[in-house]
Amino acid sequence: MPETFNNPFDYVPHPVCEAAVADLLPRVEELMRGNPEGKMFGVLVVTKEEKLYYLAAFSGQLYDKSVLPGFVPPVFDFLDPDGYFKRHEAEITAINQEIISLESDSGYIESRKTYQQLQADAEVAIAAAKQEMLEAKAKRDAERSQRMLTAEEEAAFVKESQFLKAELRREKQRWAEKVSAAKAEVADFEKRIDELANLRKMMSEALQNWLFEHFVMVNYAGEKRNLLDIFRDTVQQLPPAGTGECCEPKLLQYAYVHGLKPVQMAMFWWGKSPDNEIRHHLHYYPACSGKCKPVLTYMLPPEVLAANSHRDLFEQLEIVYEDADLWVVDKPSGILSVPGKSHRESVISLLQERCQEGETPLVVHRLDMDTSGMLVVAKHKTAHYQLQKQFRNREIQKTYVAVLDGDPLPIGEEGRIELPLFPDLMHRPFQKVDKAHGKPAVTLYRVVDEHVVELHPLTGRTHQLRVHCAHAEGLGRPIKGDNLYGRRADRLYLHAARIAFAHPMSGEEMVFERKPAW
Repeated sequence: MPETFNNPFDYVPHPVCEAAVADLLPRVEELMRGNPEGKMFGVLVVTKEEKLYYLAAFSGQLYDKSVLPGFVPPVFDFLDPDGYFKRHEAEITAINQEIISLESDSGYIESRKTYQQLQADAEVAIAAAKQEMLEAKAKRDAERSQRMLTAEEEAAFVKESQFLKAELRREKQRWAEKVSAAKAEVADFEKRIDELANLRKMMSEALQNWLFEHFVMVNYAGEKRNLLDIFRDTVQQLPPAGTGECCEPKLLQYAYVHGLKPVQMAMFWWGKSPDNEIRHHLHYYPACSGKCKPVLTYMLPPEVLAANSHRDLFEQLEIVYEDADLWVVDKPSGILSVPGKSHRESVISLLQERCQEGETPLVVHRLDMDTSGMLVVAKHKTAHYQLQKQFRNREIQKTYVAVLDGDPLPIGEEGRIELPLFPDLMHRPFQKVDKAHGKPAVTLYRVVDEHVVELHPLTGRTHQLRVHCAHAEGLGRPIKGDNLYGRRADRLYLHAARIAFAHPMSGEEMVFERKPAW
C-alpha cells in the first residue's frame, strides 16, 4: 500500500492503481465499442473500514450522459431534461436559432449586397469626379505656364474651378444619401441581431454562473465552497467551461461525501487522440491545470501538492566551461533552467552562489526541466545581448538526441517537421498543434538508431521537440519518459547534446558536446 496520496499533477501510477485500471478496462472497452472519439477515464483507490475499493469516473459526458452505471456521478447533474439548466439552455438555443435565421434572411442578405455595392460605386464615382477636377486643374496650370491669360480667360478658369469643386461636393452628397438609405435598411436587421446576441451573452453568462454556484465542492476537511468562490482569488477569477467535470474532482467528491479515504488516483486515455492535442491510448496523464488546479488545490490536503526539494540534483550539475563572460553547463534532467513560480532552485540560482563581484547569471536560452544537456548562461549584460542576438538570428546551432517510445524507425531516415504550435490555455503547460493560430515551428530530424533520433530545431517554441515527436503528423512516437505527451519513465530521454556559437566577446567559435547519461 502507498504511504501517501499522490500528486495528481505529477505522479507515476502506483501498482494499486494499475490493478484498478486493469479491472476497469473490460467495462471501458465494452462502453467505448464503436465510439469514434477518445475519452479520459480515472480511478481512485479508497479504503473504508480497512477494506480496499476503487471508484471509476470519466471526464465530462459520455453519449450525452453524465450518469452511467459503474461510474461515480457528476458533482452536479445539470442534464435533467426538465431541469433549470436544460430549460434555460433551450431558451438560449432558440435565441441562437433566431440569430441564424436573421443572418440568413434573404432581405438582409440583399440589403447588405446593395449597401456594399453602393459603397463601391460611390468610391468609383467620387474618384472619377476628383480625377476630372485634377485633370482640369493640370490643363489650366499648363495654359498659364505657356502664356499670359486675359482677365476674361482667368475669370473663366476660376469659374471652372469653382464649378468642379461644387460638382464634387454635390456628387459626394448624392452618393452619401444613397449609401445612408441602404445602410439604414441593413442597420434594422443588424440592430435586432446585436440585441439578440447581447441577450444571448447575458443569459449564457447568467446560466454559467448559476451552474458554477451549484458545483459545491467538498474538501478533505469537510468544508464546502462552490466553483465561483474557489476561482475568485485566482488569476482567472472565473472558472473555465467544464470545470468540475473532470475525473479528479468527481472521484474526490464522491469519496469525501461517502466517508471513503483516498489512497491513490490515476487518469488514463482511451481511444483516438483529438486532432489538436496529443493523447495516446492507455497512457496515463496528469490533471489539467486550467480547470483542475484551483479545484484540487482546495480539495486536497496542502502537503499533497507541496513542491519537493531538488537540491540533491545539483550535485549532478557539471560546469563544462567557464570564463569571464559565460558559463556552459551540462544540466541534468529534473532541474529548472530559471526560477519559476514554485520557487524551486534552478541552474540560475545555483550559479548565483558562484558569482564573483560584478557577475550576474543571465539566461540566454532555456531547457525544459526534464530535458538535460548543454545550457549557456551569460555573466554580464554585454555577453547576454550578443548571445541573444545570435539566437534571434538563428546563428547558434543546437543538436538534441532523443529516445522514442514506439515502433522502430528506418535507420538513416531524414526529414523536416513543420507543425505550428499554440499554448493549450486550459491545460498548461501543454502545447497543441494549431494550424490557424499557432506560431511556426520547424524541426529537422535524422534517425540514428531504430529508436534514437537526432533533432535540429530551426525555431525555439515551447515543447517543440516533444510535440513534433509525439504528434501523428510528426514522428508519431513520443519521447521516452515524456509524462505530458507520452508515458512517464525514470526520466525524459531528451538531451541537448551539442551547441555551437561564437564567443560573445572574442568571436571565437565555441563548440561543446556531451553524450547523454543514459
